[in-house]
Formats: sequence, C-alpha cells, structure tokens
Amino acid sequence: MPTRLLASSALALILATPGFAQEMNFNRIAAFPVARNLPEAEETSAEIIAATEDGLTLVYTDSPSGSVGFIDITDPAAPAPLGALDVAGEPTSVAIAGTTGYVAVNTSADYVTTGGALLTLDVAGRAITASCDLGGQPDSVAIAPDQSFLAVAIENERDEELNDGALPQMPAGYVAILPLTDGTVDCAAMIRAEVTGLADIAPEDPEPEFVSINAAGEIALTLQENNHIVILDRTGAVLSHFSAGEATAENVDTVKDGQLVFDQSVTRLREPDAITWVDAGHVAIANEGDWNGGSRTWSVFNRDGTLVYDSGSSLEHAIVEIGHYPEGRSGKKGVELESVTAATFGETPMIFVGSERGSVIGVYDATDPAAPVLRQLLPSGIGPEGLLAIPSRGLFVTANESDLGADGAARSHVMVYEWQEAPAAYPQLTSAGMDQLTGWGAISGMVAGEDGMLYAISDSVYGAQPTIFVIDPSQQPARIVQAIRVTRDGAPAAHMDMEGITLDGQGGFWVANEGRTDREIPHALYHVDASGAITEEVTLPDALLAQERRFGFEGVTMVDGTLWMAVQREWGDDPEGMVKLLAYTPATGDWAAVHYPLAAHERGWVGLSEIVAHEGYLYIVERDNQLGDLAAIKQITRVALADLQPAPLGGALPVVTPEVVVDLLPYLTATGGYVLDKVESLAITADGTMWIATDNDGVDDHSGETMFFALPPM
Repeated sequence: MPTRLLASSALALILATPGFAQEMNFNRIAAFPVARNLPEAEETSAEIIAATEDGLTLVYTDSPSGSVGFIDITDPAAPAPLGALDVAGEPTSVAIAGTTGYVAVNTSADYVTTGGALLTLDVAGRAITASCDLGGQPDSVAIAPDQSFLAVAIENERDEELNDGALPQMPAGYVAILPLTDGTVDCAAMIRAEVTGLADIAPEDPEPEFVSINAAGEIALTLQENNHIVILDRTGAVLSHFSAGEATAENVDTVKDGQLVFDQSVTRLREPDAITWVDAGHVAIANEGDWNGGSRTWSVFNRDGTLVYDSGSSLEHAIVEIGHYPEGRSGKKGVELESVTAATFGETPMIFVGSERGSVIGVYDATDPAAPVLRQLLPSGIGPEGLLAIPSRGLFVTANESDLGADGAARSHVMVYEWQEAPAAYPQLTSAGMDQLTGWGAISGMVAGEDGMLYAISDSVYGAQPTIFVIDPSQQPARIVQAIRVTRDGAPAAHMDMEGITLDGQGGFWVANEGRTDREIPHALYHVDASGAITEEVTLPDALLAQERRFGFEGVTMVDGTLWMAVQREWGDDPEGMVKLLAYTPATGDWAAVHYPLAAHERGWVGLSEIVAHEGYLYIVERDNQLGDLAAIKQITRVALADLQPAPLGGALPVVTPEVVVDLLPYLTATGGYVLDKVESLAITADGTMWIATDNDGVDDHSGETMFFALPPM
C-alpha cells in the first residue's frame, strides 16, 4: 500500500474528531520560528509584539540578539520573514501607531548606572529615524488610543543577586510620558511622573513594570515588586492607587516530586506583571509574582481599587486538565500567569491571559468584567510573553520567548490564531469532567481495549506516580475517564519508565519499561492486573543486558501469546542503522529477535516509538528526534507477521522489510503549530482506526501541547 499523502484533508480529519462545537472559536493557523529572521543566530527570542495599523506587519522585540524583528502577515496563514534591525541595546518593548513604531531599549551599564532610549522606527523602511533619552531602564511602552502621547514604564530593575533581591535598591523607577504629534515624539516635553511614596512595600523604590492606556488617556501601571497598581492621567498626576493585595489558590500542587497531587492551598502577594484596561472602569492583571509573590491567579479590579474578580485556581485547574501543568514548577509559581490583554471580537469583549510555564492562553468572555467566563484554551509556543489582538483582521498573535537552541530543540515562535466559525481544534485530549482533578502528560504508549476505550501510559517524568489512563475516544475532545495507578505491594511502583502497553487477554496488561540503568530504572516487562497492581516482573536475559543502552523498549504488543517489543535505537551488538524487534513468549520464557532497518536521515537520530499488531501486520511508529522545520521522518510503517521469523539471541538476525503506510508530517502541522518531536503512541481499534498521541515531556522544555487524533481505517 502506498504512503498516504495528506494535505488539506489532514486538518479536516483532525477537526472532525476532537473539538467542542461553538459558533465562533480561535484556531491557530500559523507558527513562525523567529530564527528565520536571523538564521545565523544561536538564540533568538520573540518577547513583546505589535502590529501596524493595517494589521499586515508584525514587529517584535528580540532581547538576545539586540534587535527587533519583522514579519509579513499579509497572508496570516503563511507568515514571511522581513528581517531584523539592530537597536544597539536590549529592546524591552514595542508599540506602533500607524506604520511608526516606538521601541524601548535598555542601555544601562549596570543596575545603578541605568539608562535607556525610546527609538522611533519606520516600520516600512525598517530604519530608526529618531531617539529620545529616557534617563533610566525602560520596560513597557504603550500608546494612547488617540495617538497623542505614549507612556514608558521606567523600571530601573533590581539586582536579584544583591541582598537576595530585596528592595529598596536605588535608583527608583518612574513613568516617562512623551507627547506625540503626527507620529513625532517631543523628547524635550517628556514628563517624568514620579510614583514614589505610594506603595506599602518599598515606597521609596517603585519598580514600574507594565503600562496600559485607555480611551480617556488614563495610564494604568503595575509596580510588580511593590505589589501595587497606579492610575495616572496624561500629565502624570495620580488619579488613584491601591495595593494589589494577596490571592489564594486552593487544591494546587506545591511540591516538585514527580507526581501530580493537587491538595494544597497557597496564599501569595499578587505582584502583577501585565495590566490591561478591560473597559473604562476596570483593569485586569496577570499575577506572575517576582520577589515575594506569585499567586497563580489573574484578577480584575475596579479603577478605585475594588477587587471584582479573582480566578483563584480555576485557570490553573483548566490547564491541568489539558495536560499542560508544569510539575517541575510546583514548588514555585505553578503555571505562572504573566501576560494579559483585552479586545473585542464581533460583539464580544474578551480577555486573553497567558501562562508562561504552561504555554497556554486562556480566552475569556468578558461581557461582565466581574464574572469573566473561560471560553477556550489555546496552545502556544514555549513561554508566551507578548499577546496581541488584531480584531480588525480577526486575528490574535502570541510571541513566545523561549528558545532552546539551534540543534534540533524548540525555537522561539510567533503564533497566529484566527477567529473562525469552526469547532475549536484544541485541546484534543482532556481530563475535564472527572470526579477528582486529574493531571496527566508525557503520554508514551497506548493500546485499544475491547471495551471501546483506549489505555495510555505516562513515562518517567511522573516516575513517582506511574499511571494507566483510560480514555474515551468517542467524546469530543477525547476524555480521560479513569486513572489507574500502577502499584507494587500496595505502594506506587518505583523505578518505572513505562513506554509500551498491551492487553494480556485476561483483563490486565503487559507494560514495557524502557530502562535506564544510570538511574536504576531496569529494562523489563511488567504484568499488571486490572487494578494496576504489578503481578510479575520479567527482566532481560544476560545476552541482551550485556549490550544494553539507555534507549530501550518503546512499545509492546501481543501476537498469539508472544510479546513483541520495539527497541528504540541500536544497542551494542546491532549494526549501524539496525534495531531489534524482540519476541518474548511468557509461557516458555524464550527470547528471539529480528532486525529492523531504520530510515536514512541527515540530522539527529531515527528510532522506533511504538509497535501494534493488527490484522496480520505489526504497525510501527518510526521517527527522527527533530522538530519544527528540521523534522523529516515521522511515519507509520508495517511488517507482515508472515515475514517475521525471529532467531535466537547471540547470532545473526533476519532483517525485515518495513513498508511505509502513513506519513504523519501533514497531520502534525494541520493545526497550525510546528512539528512536535515525539510521536510516541499508536493504538488501532478493531475497525482499523489509528489513534496517535504525542509525548509532551511533562511540559519540561516543551510547550505542553499534546496532539491526539485519529486516522480512519486503511
């Protein structure tokens, strides 16, 4: 059978399976790696982002390269690079009026000798046309809606290594207000608005973080480390100010321990980062925290300081349910809500809240600012820093700052979403609706049950809580309906790195442990009963263990009483480009194997990730370890069972001839994101439907995105 070639049909198939139907939804249509603007740079980072008035050109700050980058989104589904411009310093923020940009640049010599400039940018010509001395280190910049002035938060940030980062640390920050006339900045008329003496915390050392300006020309300002909010007029006069207070998040995970347990309560200072005007009377803040805070919440205040809404743990819980919770951040600030913006699409006012560590955007209906309703969760790149709404074009954009390097890891991306009359394409898997809040992630293996359910496992990321997840694929999105904890002698099983699962034909399972001896994780097979209890452990024979390497079992399946395991990569006795398919018969204890020839590749490595028996064939997931533009091999192959003639270990092994049946790359780009690295799970139902899942590495150096979709029977 020839390889499936998929294009426009891929998105239609994916959207037809998961998604919750609403009249209008945001769906991602493009992911632009900003390295395309600086292909020689080792690190790039899209942080704050703005658009020209016509919505056709994006400009973002790139701190590591000391530049601003430009993207053509005339066709928003196909962003095109327009290059980058050096700004001779660290760009911290950008705003645009018409086609003129204003870039705040940090030129400080150190934390005491601070300096900064506001550059005027000709976006079309990609040139700096003017500069103003701001007198201090800038953070955020905003333009008044009538384009009569702009405001810059001069943070003069503290040295986090000095005195444990405690305040005060002079010089104090302030707000720079600069008049605009037909796009020209009047530097000489700059107002230095002092905000000292207002906060309860270090009032002599305010550190302005973020500014937002409403239609009345009122400036909303956060003093993050001071845990304070200030509202100024265009002259710099203080109209009101108030403490951001503290917030409580209940039923959260506060311990980094390799398991997802949500049974604690935290009360922290809000210490807001981003702020936005929701309407003339309300501001919304994202409570990232910095010094002594970080409440995992976002809030809405009346302009007089009255709290009208706090999310508590509700957004974090929603992020937990879609598998984006960063367990490694449990001891800190959890999903860390950092960014927020507001805009009206159609007739609906909306608030967008970005989770820096969960890499998710919460989209809220803010028709009533005191009772916003979570409408969607959008997958983003790693570390969404800048949020931008372009209602005139029905677009929403995120700038995602994390760049993990040019060697095949995830890069910094700008992502584009469109407001569509279509089902939501994400999430594709959720645990929402369970009696108990259930976190999940790192899906590493899967099998179809005879009851219509799918059974999936997570890997060593959650080694203290090995779990078999029962998934109902008939729901939209597919839903985890039960979590079966894997136990040994009544306690959570230790030393587990589950990478394969299959049915035992008796109501239980066989689980393949990948193994990593440097971490005391054995290469092994485990027989597990329906309750999750391990009833038998099968270790590898000496002939295999003598050749072991860390990349072990990546799947297991049962054929006529024999278990077949795919070994991910070559072990010591394998010829280059050959990996073993191992056969183990529990009834006799016999081991045998064949060799599987891996696809040729140019970058990284290629290995096997899953194995499933169905209708006379072994179906195998074969992939490279690349992602994004560098990914080349993500495919399903098959080998006829009739051609499998395993030989005893220790001698020459017969070589099978795999046939490529599905190219997965079009599916992996069908929802507008970059190609994810780890396609690790394949389950085939009785009618031949193929279910595919990706491994999100437990949101560790990963966006947290999990793709979970079906291919129709072949």
